[in-house]
Amino acid sequence: QVQLVESGGGLVQAGGSLRLSCAASRNIFSINIMAWYRQAPGKQRELVAAITSGGSTNYAESVKGRFTISRGYAANTMYLQMNSLKPEDTAVYYCNADISYSSYWGQGTQVTVSS
Repeated sequence: QVQLVESGGGLVQAGGSLRLSCAASRNIFSINIMAWYRQAPGKQRELVAAITSGGSTNYAESVKGRFTISRGYAANTMYLQMNSLKPEDTAVYYCNADISYSSYWGQGTQVTVSS
């Protein structure tokens, strides 16, 4: 099991940057897959970026080249660096961890990008 807490969301103008953090209650380097998802109002939750225990990454086409997923060595923390933000990036962003066929979620953090 793992508990996940997101932080770092907020209001930013289009073209700006934000860095989201996901603090985990255990070592995240042993977790098979960790990911960031987002859900905009009236839309389904979608995968934004994922990172495996081996460090391989995967991104949604809509964020490639703008977002970077990473893990911190000093802390049990995963990050999502978001650059060149667009209004369509506005959503609640969730941290996710897949462990032994179970999926764990954080409470989410709101990101709002104004035009």
